[in-house]
Amino acid sequence: MARVKISVPASYSFTAVIPVRISDINYGNHVGNDAVLSILHEARMQFLIKHGYTELNCGGIGLIMADAAIEFKKEIFYGDALEVKLTATDFTSIGFDLYYQIEKKVNEQPVIAVLAKTGMICYNYDLKKIVQVPEQVKEALG
Repeated sequence: MARVKISVPASYSFTAVIPVRISDINYGNHVGNDAVLSILHEARMQFLIKHGYTELNCGGIGLIMADAAIEFKKEIFYGDALEVKLTATDFTSIGFDLYYQIEKKVNEQPVIAVLAKTGMICYNYDLKKIVQVPEQVKEALG
């Protein structure tokens, strides 16, 4: 079976620090895969807010996630403080990709625990249709 392999960008433009909550832990006593997607969502919201946007108002339009890919590298545990690095790339007329790198500390050294990518599409929620990426969004996030 082929495994997901994410080609990461050379650099990231934003870092969020997100502590692991007890509710992120599953029966395996580590962060569950569903919680990782939630952690990515939190980092994405912090990234957008830094630029004055939200998922419902990103330069006057909304964003909707078209796809997600997650590559798990290391277990994450309760008490870990995660550094989630992210950047926006690969802009098209209707969307862009967000790349994430989640690091945790092991013996005071950063270790990559997760690599991920989400494809974001610009969306008009009132009209229920895909729309163009506003130029100001490309300039701010790109």
